Formats: sequence, structure tokens, C-alpha cells
Amino acid sequence: MTSERGKADPGASTLEQGPSSGDPTLRRRIEPWEFYISYDPKELCKETCLLYEIKWGMSWKIWRSSGKNTTNHVEVNFIEKFTSERCFHSSISCSITWFLSWSPCWECSQAIKEFLSQHPGVTLVIYVARLFQHMDQQNRQGLRDLVNSGVTIQIMRASEYYHCWRNFVNYPPGEEAHWPRHPPLWMMLYALELHCIILGLPPCLKISRRRQNRLTFFRLHLQNCHYQMIPPHILLAAGLIQPSVTWR
Repeated sequence: MTSERGKADPGASTLEQGPSSGDPTLRRRIEPWEFYISYDPKELCKETCLLYEIKWGMSWKIWRSSGKNTTNHVEVNFIEKFTSERCFHSSISCSITWFLSWSPCWECSQAIKEFLSQHPGVTLVIYVARLFQHMDQQNRQGLRDLVNSGVTIQIMRASEYYHCWRNFVNYPPGEEAHWPRHPPLWMMLYALELHCIILGLPPCLKISRRRQNRLTFFRLHLQNCHYQMIPPHILLAAGLIQPSVTWR
């Protein structure tokens, strides 16, 4: 892994050039096409990509790198690499942020939970572009178990896509501002389903794919329990309820 400072040089002009040749993370960056395909919410690709950041204690250094599936899922690869390369005392705090193209399966969720139980000084935040086989009850329970064990799981938003583009992608010169801008509705639909998973509600989002024209379809099916349990601001943002108006 390579390290870099957590703060950018305010005097550097990056809009006219790509990542600096002296950037220690350059060889760890992925290509733009990889980022587009791996993290596009509507592209149901099989490969899982992980971009991650590690920060130790009060240090200003942020370690960044990436990974993909091998014979193991990328989450397990990370855990094995992390535990084999580092030996630290439980009193040392470590914050880890993952940007995953797919949410963890139930087996990976179990591995993550076990890893965190063995390393109480580690905190984990997970951003995901898509939900992996979210209709599967084991996968849903696995994500709930992670949340209950203290892991923060959120759907990637525009700010996360921009952050990843800036810090993990070998974008061409002059292309810093040309990060992929996916329709907010897709992100909101995934966020809605993630709330259903965390709250233990039935699935409300169905995703299907037409192979002949490679179109992905999102379909909502909400029940009374969804309207009763999902926070109103989430339903409002998804356009599923209308804002209340008080007349005087």
C-alpha cells in the first residue's frame, strides 16, 4: 500500500493536469473505464471492486489502495492482507473506509463482523454503489448484523463518486471535474431498499435486466409497513409522499 497526505496542497492547480507523477498512489489508481463500469448503479457487472482508505490514530496520513475479487471475495482479501501486514495493539485506533461496487454477501458480512470483533480499535464505514442480491434473506440479515455491530453502511452519493474520482482514479489531464454523474434517482432507490434491509422490512425494490438491449429496470413495490417504518424524509426525497402544507 502507499500513503499520501489527507489534505491537498491548496496551491496546486489540478484542473489542468491529471494526478501528479509524484503522487505515491498513482500506481494504485484504477483507470477511468474501470471506475465507470464497476461503480455505475445500473451496470450489474459480476466483478466487485474495492477502493479503501485507512487512517491510524491521530495521524494525518491516509493510506489508499484498491482491490478486486480473486478466488476469494475482495472483502476477505482485504481482511487477510490487513491482518497479515499489520500487528497492532488493541488500544491503537484505526478508521477504515470502503467504497464497494457491490454490498457484501452474507458470508463476507460474517467475516467482517468476526474481523471487527477481534480488532475492537477498528471502525469501518462502507459506501456501496449497488446492493448485492438484496432479495436474498441471508444477505439482508448479513447487512443488518454489520449495522448492529457498529458498521456504517450507506449508498454512494455524488460526493462519494467525486471523492473516489479525485483520489482513486487515474483520470486524464484536464478531466478532474469530469467524474461520472449518475442519476440521483438510482442512488435514492438503492438507499430506500437499504433502509428496508436495516429496518427488517420486506424488499421494496425489484431490479431486472433485459439481456437483448442491456437495459436495467427498477420497480418499486411498497406496502403499508414501508410507509409506516421508513423515515418520512427518505420517502419524501424519493418522491413517494408529498410534503405536508399547513394552511393558515
